Amino acid sequence: MRRAPPTVAAPLPAPPPPAQALTPVAPGAAPQGPQRLDDFRSARRETQEGGRTVITEPGRIIVRDPSGQSFVRHNELERFRYGARDIQTQQVGGETRTIVVRPDGTRIITVTGRDGQLLRRIRRDERGREIIIIDNSYRDPRAVGGFYVDLPPPVIRIPYNRYIVEADDAPPDVIYETMLAPPVERVARRYSLDEIRYSPSVRQLMPSVDVNSINFESGSWEIPPDQAAKLQVIADGLNRAIQRNPREVFLIEGHTDAVGSDVDNLSLSDRRAESTATLLTQQFGVPAENLTSQGYGEQYLKEQTDGPSRINRRVTIRRITPLLNGGTASLPPPPPGTAPPR
Repeated sequence: MRRAPPTVAAPLPAPPPPAQALTPVAPGAAPQGPQRLDDFRSARRETQEGGRTVITEPGRIIVRDPSGQSFVRHNELERFRYGARDIQTQQVGGETRTIVVRPDGTRIITVTGRDGQLLRRIRRDERGREIIIIDNSYRDPRAVGGFYVDLPPPVIRIPYNRYIVEADDAPPDVIYETMLAPPVERVARRYSLDEIRYSPSVRQLMPSVDVNSINFESGSWEIPPDQAAKLQVIADGLNRAIQRNPREVFLIEGHTDAVGSDVDNLSLSDRRAESTATLLTQQFGVPAENLTSQGYGEQYLKEQTDGPSRINRRVTIRRITPLLNGGTASLPPPPPGTAPPR
């Protein structure tokens, strides 16, 4: 059954694991560790904190607030370990800066606050030139309460099949155009990354691409090699969009059907979203820092059924740059003599 959006502000999530836990991995190394949910259930621990139920399992924290709404959180820095030449951690005042150094000298700098919340994500090239990809330190004065934002549903004035694009049927040009599509309505203000993650009415301002052609095994988030090729067109669209504007940010959303417990489905969907983001980087070269991932379990069913549903077991990809920037994002001018990417 589809759950209604929460009517109360979402509580602050517990902080993710500390950045110091990161260690470099060799270029080309395969992800290690279990790839099935059965391996984690016995390791779950449940506690009560201020009226919230907090469930911890390896790599994930799931929080259920008193209204019954739940969300999941993980440490995205783990995705940046792939191919790292070095990983450095610095304490500057109340901030933690984790610097992932790549073989070409590029540095991806992630700045978090005392509570583990992301403040900024920066790319610095070998010449010292910086691009701020995410500035999550800004808090709009119109923001009220926690991370949940309640907006009226947007009015969709474009064809619905261009608002929610089915990747199986869409030609590559449509995929690419959706990766650059503007909001369907005016964006009233800048939203934080957490406001975007936990507010469906904010995310609905942006068109999306649904990928439900990847068949995960039950209880698993591993993408089999014969399924990975289905992401080629998606990766091409993402890479073209990022080449055009290196500041673009895309949210990879994981969804499940309604079979199983809500805790299992939140964990599973979040791991599948992260697995998709990881594969896009490792196999297709999509910059990890331009991607962020979040699982939603069974909360937003596409097909209203409590039974097994291939349509509901999907990954959704959505450009969120205009939401982070308040709709003011503009493309940088191309260097002189540079032809636009094709």
